[in-house]
Amino acid sequence: MASTTASDHSFLASLGIQDHNSGAYGGSWLECTGPVLESRSPATGEVIATVRMATRAEYDQVVDAAQEAFGRWRSLPAPQRGEIVRRMGNAMREHKDALGRLITLEMGKIVQEGWGEVQECIDIADFAVGLSRQLYGLTMPSERPGHAMREQWHPLGTVGILTAFNFPMAVWAWNSMLAFTCGDACVWKPSPKTPLTAIGLTNVVRPILEEEGFGALAGLAIGGNEDVAGAMMDDSRLPLVSFTGSSAIGKLVAGRVAGRMGKLILECGGNNGLVVMDDADLDMVLPATLFGAVGTAGQRCTSTRRLLVHESLVDTVVERLVRAYDDIKIGDPMDEGTLCGPLIDDAAVEAMQKSIEACQAEGGTLLRGGGRAGMPGALSGGHFVVPAIMRAENHYQTVQDETFAPILYIIPVKDIEHAIELHNGVPQGLSSAIFTSDVKKAERFLSAIGSDCGIANVNIGTSGAEIGGAFGGEKDTGGGRESGSDSWKAYMRRQTNTVNWSSDLPLAQGIKFG
Repeated sequence: MASTTASDHSFLASLGIQDHNSGAYGGSWLECTGPVLESRSPATGEVIATVRMATRAEYDQVVDAAQEAFGRWRSLPAPQRGEIVRRMGNAMREHKDALGRLITLEMGKIVQEGWGEVQECIDIADFAVGLSRQLYGLTMPSERPGHAMREQWHPLGTVGILTAFNFPMAVWAWNSMLAFTCGDACVWKPSPKTPLTAIGLTNVVRPILEEEGFGALAGLAIGGNEDVAGAMMDDSRLPLVSFTGSSAIGKLVAGRVAGRMGKLILECGGNNGLVVMDDADLDMVLPATLFGAVGTAGQRCTSTRRLLVHESLVDTVVERLVRAYDDIKIGDPMDEGTLCGPLIDDAAVEAMQKSIEACQAEGGTLLRGGGRAGMPGALSGGHFVVPAIMRAENHYQTVQDETFAPILYIIPVKDIEHAIELHNGVPQGLSSAIFTSDVKKAERFLSAIGSDCGIANVNIGTSGAEIGGAFGGEKDTGGGRESGSDSWKAYMRRQTNTVNWSSDLPLAQGIKFG
């Protein structure tokens, strides 16, 4: 359904992309008739491939095929579903190098992070395999003699997954591996900025499903905002929609899905704060901040955006950070020595510069970096920037907003109470961290009167979550949870059962009737 013509990158052929007709997947690849989408390299600006997008009618074909497959898949015992998920995880292992390089080529994150993202996909598959024997319900005592009560979980249906460009494979895997284990089908709409990663990953896992007659479970529909994304929001065939993206778009998605009584998983913006107390180990603070603020060129939902530093340490921390930033190698993300690759596109570069200028207009001070990074040769057309450090106040509008770029705001705090107040004083609530050697400060940060985020860490940074814990946040972040812990429950429907094994028919609450 989509036509791609890829550049000369040898690893693309191993993923079935080079000279390949591809697109929405509904048990077979369909030829699509929608507009042509260009996939461009953020490192060079060059077109990697063209993809023909799905129309609304073609999207409907994908969902219909997924629905048919779901009708059969849900009857398969969960451990058998887990075995198929295990084989999908092994297929991703086999293609880890190529998949990681594809992420780097199309999204621009450094290749170490590309491989790390594929490892997340593998890890969540392993988690889902174990989960296939742990979809536990409850038994509960009944107040009525001769009665038994229990709670069980059933497959939900076809899950709509809308992913962002910054984690173009992992977020799909977080959702799909759990959904498949729970007995669901999936229809995936990837970001229009990263269509090839979706095609490549689908090509890796689909043969496993096809061998069992369930290829349509992994539906892929690359399309526009209304033909596919809008259709998914309004589609009653999708009882659950999982959305990753900005808070502004997340609110639109929430309204439309809730309007048809659909279920939601929202993973929206982050404005993550890292608190540095006066007793912090600065040798740990520095690398945690560096990776949190500069990793993925500041384009992670969990990127460190605000550094809330005890006023006695501000000058020392700034001095050490500036020296460390001067050593950051900006360049080709395929080069394993590079620490900071490009932003996703030119609009992201412009947004970063506008945020810096707006912060300066509010009274902020640019301490280091900012602006485009001049690159040689083929990289001259890429979207490279110099990571920035700014002195700012927490109430500035630019600090309150999330800019998807490597801008780190340094904000002084007086004590733990002040730090928590400022930390929580933003609309978003995804990830947070504190560096301290005082157990009292650490526990206060983790308490009900501490961080208001879905993730709160002590003596590690804001970025780099493991798949074992549920991932997600509060407030404008959306409140959804994906990946580990009991997030599997979002992909299933709960059913309470009461069984009367007596010869009487007593009513609950002791009601006498008739």
